[in-house]
Amino acid sequence: MGALRRQTLMGGDRVRRGTALFAVLGVTLGGCAGGDFGRTRGDFVTDDMHRWMGIEATGSVGARASDFQLTDEERTLRDMAYPLVEPPRSRPAWKTVFGDYQPIAAPWRQSPPFDRSAYGRMLVDEPHRSHTSRYSALNEDIRNDLTRFEPFRFTAMRVIEMDRKRAAALKYVSDLSPRERADAIGRMEENALIIQWVEQCLNRRASSYRWALERLVIMAPDTLAADVDRLIAELELQAANMSVPAGPARGHVLVSKG
Repeated sequence: MGALRRQTLMGGDRVRRGTALFAVLGVTLGGCAGGDFGRTRGDFVTDDMHRWMGIEATGSVGARASDFQLTDEERTLRDMAYPLVEPPRSRPAWKTVFGDYQPIAAPWRQSPPFDRSAYGRMLVDEPHRSHTSRYSALNEDIRNDLTRFEPFRFTAMRVIEMDRKRAAALKYVSDLSPRERADAIGRMEENALIIQWVEQCLNRRASSYRWALERLVIMAPDTLAADVDRLIAELELQAANMSVPAGPARGHVLVSKG
């Protein structure tokens, strides 16, 4: 009876330890989980989580980033820019659980070079119930870009206007130190480069979407192609009308293959 009691107690301890282990795992995995629709969870978000974009943009052309704090508009500009520079469908479902966010290299120094066929080949190779669902996925990605672009463009224009005023004010500031001047110029270059970054990425996305559409048309012709073609043309037009200010990234060649 004593031995049986000891075995029962030991078994109970194992059950309790197992239950505790599963509870810990549940908390750990729950804390890592991504948010709705593949977005980064709110508790991962910090006010300046996209500040690195300005540092990457200026560093990519050999310029110095500013030490000034971000204004509200500058922070919003970076927050809105990230979804437009992140490649579409670049995060499979498992990445939304185990680390779904990572910095991205500026387009003018990305390696390997941009491949306009990569998105289309992924769309074609992914399992789909029908060719119609491939058209739907392409349609959805383009519409997402168009939806995100308008508020980004509005914010970009506000930032550009503020930077014009900043530049004009530099010659009137008394006792302006070399460091302050460098920080002001560095921030204006950051903002201009981030806007140019989005501009290049939109052009790249439109090119990728068109490559994908052309392959879908020859693989599985469908009347849906006309709607997708119209959306791609709208995205191309939006990218062409960015009114991006001149900056140190001008003259960098957009390299593509495929």
